[in-house]
Amino acid sequence: MIVAIIQARLGSTRFPQKVLAELHGQSVLELYIRRVLPCKEIDKVIVATTTEPEDEKIAEVCAKVGVECFRGSEDDLLDRYYQCARRYSPEAVVRLTSDDAFVDHEVVDHGVRVWRETQADFVNNHFTATYPEGLDTEIYSFAALERSWREAKLKSEREHVFPYIENHQDEFKVAVFTQETDRSDLRWTVDYPCDLDMVKQVYAHLYEKNPVFLQQEILDLLDAHPEIVALNSHIKRKEGVNKTKANDSIVRN
Repeated sequence: MIVAIIQARLGSTRFPQKVLAELHGQSVLELYIRRVLPCKEIDKVIVATTTEPEDEKIAEVCAKVGVECFRGSEDDLLDRYYQCARRYSPEAVVRLTSDDAFVDHEVVDHGVRVWRETQADFVNNHFTATYPEGLDTEIYSFAALERSWREAKLKSEREHVFPYIENHQDEFKVAVFTQETDRSDLRWTVDYPCDLDMVKQVYAHLYEKNPVFLQQEILDLLDAHPEIVALNSHIKRKEGVNKTKANDSIVRN
Protein backbone atom coordinates (compact mmCIF):
# COMPACT_ATOMS: atom_id res chain seq x y z
CA MET A 1 0.00 0.00 0.00
CA ILE A 2 1.17 3.52 -0.85
CA VAL A 3 -0.21 6.12 1.54
CA ALA A 4 -0.12 9.87 0.91
CA ILE A 5 -0.09 11.95 4.09
CA ILE A 6 -0.91 15.64 3.70
CA GLN A 7 0.29 17.78 6.58
CA ALA A 8 -1.95 20.68 7.58
CA ARG A 9 -2.39 22.87 10.64
CA LEU A 10 -3.70 26.33 11.43
CA GLY A 11 -0.95 27.42 13.81
CA SER A 12 1.56 28.62 11.22
CA THR A 13 3.81 31.34 12.68
CA ARG A 14 4.34 33.10 9.35
CA PHE A 15 0.77 32.98 8.02
CA PRO A 16 -1.78 31.63 10.54
CA GLN A 17 -4.81 29.76 9.13
CA LYS A 18 -3.42 30.00 5.59
CA VAL A 19 -4.82 26.60 4.58
CA LEU A 20 -8.34 27.87 5.30
CA ALA A 21 -7.85 31.00 3.22
CA GLU A 22 -10.51 31.28 0.52
CA LEU A 23 -9.34 30.41 -2.95
CA HIS A 24 -11.83 30.40 -5.81
CA GLY A 25 -14.74 29.81 -3.45
CA GLN A 26 -13.09 26.99 -1.50
CA SER A 27 -10.34 26.73 1.09
CA VAL A 28 -6.72 26.22 0.07
CA LEU A 29 -6.83 22.84 1.85
CA GLU A 30 -9.98 21.65 0.10
CA LEU A 31 -8.60 22.53 -3.32
CA TYR A 32 -5.29 20.88 -2.41
CA ILE A 33 -6.95 17.59 -1.49
CA ARG A 34 -8.95 17.62 -4.71
CA ARG A 35 -5.71 18.06 -6.66
CA VAL A 36 -4.14 15.03 -4.96
CA LEU A 37 -7.08 12.63 -5.36
CA PRO A 38 -6.46 12.05 -9.12
CA CYS A 39 -3.09 10.39 -8.31
CA LYS A 40 -3.03 6.91 -9.85
CA GLU A 41 -0.08 5.57 -7.84
CA ILE A 42 -1.53 6.28 -4.39
CA ASP A 43 -3.87 3.90 -2.58
CA LYS A 44 -4.97 6.12 0.30
CA VAL A 45 -4.94 9.86 1.07
CA ILE A 46 -4.91 11.06 4.69
CA VAL A 47 -4.61 14.52 6.20
CA ALA A 48 -2.43 14.68 9.32
CA THR A 49 -3.16 17.63 11.59
CA THR A 50 -2.61 18.36 15.28
CA THR A 51 -4.58 17.73 18.44
CA GLU A 52 -4.94 21.48 19.02
CA PRO A 53 -8.63 22.54 19.33
CA GLU A 54 -8.33 25.04 16.47
CA ASP A 55 -7.44 22.22 14.10
CA GLU A 56 -10.92 20.78 14.43
CA LYS A 57 -11.57 23.01 11.41
CA ILE A 58 -9.07 20.90 9.47
CA ALA A 59 -11.02 17.78 10.40
CA GLU A 60 -14.23 19.44 9.17
CA VAL A 61 -12.68 20.09 5.75
CA CYS A 62 -11.56 16.45 5.56
CA ALA A 63 -15.09 15.26 6.35
CA LYS A 64 -16.46 17.55 3.64
CA VAL A 65 -14.09 16.21 0.99
CA GLY A 66 -14.31 12.62 2.21
CA VAL A 67 -10.76 11.82 3.34
CA GLU A 68 -9.52 10.54 6.68
CA CYS A 69 -8.01 12.91 9.22
CA PHE A 70 -5.32 11.87 11.71
CA ARG A 71 -4.48 14.08 14.69
CA GLY A 72 -1.09 14.07 16.38
CA SER A 73 1.78 16.19 17.66
CA GLU A 74 1.82 19.89 16.79
CA ASP A 75 5.58 20.48 16.95
CA ASP A 76 7.01 17.00 16.29
CA LEU A 77 5.98 16.60 12.67
CA LEU A 78 8.11 13.51 12.25
CA ASP A 79 6.18 11.83 15.06
CA ARG A 80 2.87 12.91 13.52
CA TYR A 81 3.83 11.32 10.21
CA TYR A 82 5.10 8.11 11.78
CA GLN A 83 2.14 7.63 14.11
CA CYS A 84 -0.24 8.23 11.22
CA ALA A 85 1.58 5.91 8.82
CA ARG A 86 2.00 3.01 11.24
CA ARG A 87 -1.78 2.57 11.41
CA TYR A 88 -1.75 1.35 7.80
CA SER A 89 1.54 -0.61 7.60
CA PRO A 90 2.28 0.89 4.16
CA GLU A 91 5.16 -0.02 1.90
CA ALA A 92 5.83 3.67 1.35
CA VAL A 93 4.62 7.06 2.50
CA VAL A 94 4.25 10.08 0.23
CA ARG A 95 4.71 13.34 2.12
CA LEU A 96 2.69 16.28 0.81
CA THR A 97 2.30 19.77 2.26
CA SER A 98 -1.06 21.53 2.07
CA ASP A 99 0.37 25.00 1.54
CA ASP A 100 1.70 23.98 -1.88
CA ALA A 101 -1.44 25.10 -3.69
CA PHE A 102 -0.37 23.87 -7.14
CA VAL A 103 0.45 20.27 -6.17
CA ASP A 104 0.65 18.34 -9.45
CA HIS A 105 -0.66 14.76 -9.42
CA GLU A 106 1.50 13.84 -12.42
CA VAL A 107 4.66 14.89 -10.56
CA VAL A 108 3.56 12.94 -7.48
CA ASP A 109 2.81 9.84 -9.54
CA HIS A 110 6.19 10.12 -11.26
CA GLY A 111 7.90 10.24 -7.87
CA VAL A 112 6.10 7.08 -6.73
CA ARG A 113 7.10 5.30 -9.94
CA VAL A 114 10.73 6.27 -9.28
CA TRP A 115 10.38 4.73 -5.82
CA ARG A 116 8.95 1.52 -7.29
CA GLU A 117 11.77 1.29 -9.85
CA THR A 118 14.61 2.07 -7.43
CA GLN A 119 13.21 0.68 -4.15
CA ALA A 120 15.06 3.57 -2.51
CA ASP A 121 14.68 4.47 1.15
CA PHE A 122 13.88 8.04 0.17
CA VAL A 123 12.90 9.60 -3.14
CA ASN A 124 12.59 13.35 -3.61
CA ASN A 125 12.81 16.11 -6.20
CA HIS A 126 14.39 18.88 -4.14
CA PHE A 127 17.86 17.71 -3.04
CA THR A 128 18.70 18.73 -6.60
CA ALA A 129 16.01 21.29 -7.30
CA THR A 130 14.64 21.69 -10.82
CA TYR A 131 10.92 21.92 -10.02
CA PRO A 132 9.29 25.12 -8.74
CA GLU A 133 9.17 25.33 -4.96
CA GLY A 134 5.69 24.07 -4.26
CA LEU A 135 5.92 20.94 -6.43
CA ASP A 136 8.17 19.23 -3.89
CA THR A 137 7.42 15.52 -3.54
CA GLU A 138 8.92 13.06 -1.06
CA ILE A 139 8.46 9.28 -0.87
CA TYR A 140 9.75 7.33 2.13
CA SER A 141 9.89 3.59 2.56
CA PHE A 142 8.09 2.88 5.79
CA ALA A 143 11.28 1.37 7.21
CA ALA A 144 13.19 4.61 6.51
CA LEU A 145 10.45 6.72 8.08
CA GLU A 146 10.43 4.47 11.15
CA ARG A 147 14.20 4.66 11.52
CA SER A 148 14.12 8.44 11.20
CA TRP A 149 11.41 8.62 13.88
CA ARG A 150 13.42 6.37 16.18
CA GLU A 151 16.82 8.03 15.77
CA ALA A 152 16.22 11.73 14.99
CA LYS A 153 17.37 13.99 17.84
CA LEU A 154 17.71 17.51 16.47
CA LYS A 155 14.90 20.06 16.51
CA SER A 156 15.13 20.43 12.72
CA GLU A 157 14.87 16.65 12.35
CA ARG A 158 11.67 16.52 14.43
CA GLU A 159 9.91 19.68 13.21
CA HIS A 160 10.42 18.54 9.61
CA VAL A 161 10.47 15.03 8.14
CA PHE A 162 13.38 14.78 5.69
CA PRO A 163 16.35 16.39 7.53
CA TYR A 164 17.41 13.24 9.40
CA ILE A 165 17.86 11.38 6.12
CA GLU A 166 19.49 14.44 4.57
CA ASN A 167 21.97 14.50 7.46
CA HIS A 168 22.73 10.75 7.11
CA GLN A 169 22.63 10.22 3.34
CA ASP A 170 25.49 7.73 3.46
CA GLU A 171 23.25 5.42 5.54
CA PHE A 172 20.23 5.46 3.21
CA LYS A 173 19.57 4.73 -0.43
CA VAL A 174 18.40 8.10 -1.78
CA ALA A 175 17.04 8.72 -5.28
CA VAL A 176 16.46 12.20 -6.68
CA PHE A 177 14.35 12.87 -9.74
CA THR A 178 14.64 16.03 -11.81
CA GLN A 179 13.10 17.54 -14.93
CA GLU A 180 14.89 18.68 -18.06
CA THR A 181 14.16 22.40 -17.68
CA ASP A 182 15.19 23.94 -14.38
CA ARG A 183 12.33 26.06 -12.98
CA SER A 184 13.52 26.04 -9.37
CA ASP A 185 13.59 29.84 -9.41
CA LEU A 186 9.78 29.90 -9.20
CA ARG A 187 7.92 30.03 -5.89
CA TRP A 188 4.57 28.20 -5.84
CA THR A 189 4.00 27.74 -2.11
CA VAL A 190 1.98 29.77 0.43
CA ASP A 191 3.88 31.04 3.47
CA TYR A 192 3.00 34.74 3.28
CA PRO A 193 0.06 36.86 2.08
CA CYS A 194 2.02 37.79 -1.06
CA ASP A 195 2.23 34.07 -1.93
CA LEU A 196 -1.53 33.79 -1.65
CA ASP A 197 -1.92 36.83 -3.90
CA MET A 198 0.17 35.09 -6.53
CA VAL A 199 -1.79 31.83 -6.20
CA LYS A 200 -5.13 33.66 -6.52
CA GLN A 201 -3.99 35.24 -9.76
CA VAL A 202 -3.13 31.85 -11.23
CA TYR A 203 -6.43 30.30 -10.14
CA ALA A 204 -8.33 33.26 -11.60
CA HIS A 205 -6.79 32.59 -15.00
CA LEU A 206 -6.81 28.76 -15.09
CA TYR A 207 -9.39 27.21 -12.78
CA GLU A 208 -12.50 27.58 -14.93
CA LYS A 209 -10.85 25.93 -17.92
CA ASN A 210 -9.34 23.06 -15.89
CA PRO A 211 -9.82 22.84 -12.08
CA VAL A 212 -6.82 20.50 -11.79
CA PHE A 213 -4.42 22.46 -14.00
CA LEU A 214 -0.86 21.16 -14.11
CA GLN A 215 2.67 22.54 -14.17
CA GLN A 216 2.92 23.31 -17.88
CA GLU A 217 -0.32 25.30 -17.87
CA ILE A 218 1.01 27.45 -15.03
CA LEU A 219 4.36 27.93 -16.75
CA ASP A 220 2.64 29.06 -19.95
CA LEU A 221 0.54 31.54 -17.98
CA LEU A 222 3.54 32.95 -16.10
CA ASP A 223 5.55 33.31 -19.29
CA ALA A 224 2.71 35.47 -20.61
CA HIS A 225 2.24 37.35 -17.31
CA PRO A 226 5.61 37.91 -15.59
CA GLU A 227 3.93 40.41 -13.25
CA ILE A 228 2.35 37.43 -11.45
CA VAL A 229 5.79 35.91 -10.79
CA ALA A 230 6.97 39.23 -9.34
CA LEU A 231 4.36 39.10 -6.55
CA ASN A 232 6.44 36.71 -4.42
CA SER A 233 9.77 36.25 -6.20
CA HIS A 234 11.66 38.08 -3.45
CA ILE A 235 11.23 35.27 -0.89
CA LYS A 236 14.06 32.73 -0.55
CA ARG A 237 13.51 29.04 -1.24
CA LYS A 238 12.85 26.80 1.82
CA GLU A 239 13.04 29.72 4.20
CA GLY A 240 11.22 27.87 7.01
CA VAL A 241 13.37 24.76 7.26
CA ASN A 242 16.56 26.80 6.84
CA LYS A 243 15.52 29.01 9.75
CA THR A 244 14.98 25.96 11.97
CA LYS A 245 18.38 24.53 11.02
CA ALA A 246 20.05 27.84 11.87
CA ASN A 247 18.67 27.63 15.42
CA ASP A 248 19.05 23.89 15.92
CA SER A 249 19.21 22.06 19.25
CA ILE A 250 18.86 18.54 20.62
CA VAL A 251 15.27 17.96 21.65
CA ARG A 252 15.19 14.18 22.09
CA ASN A 253 17.63 11.92 23.91
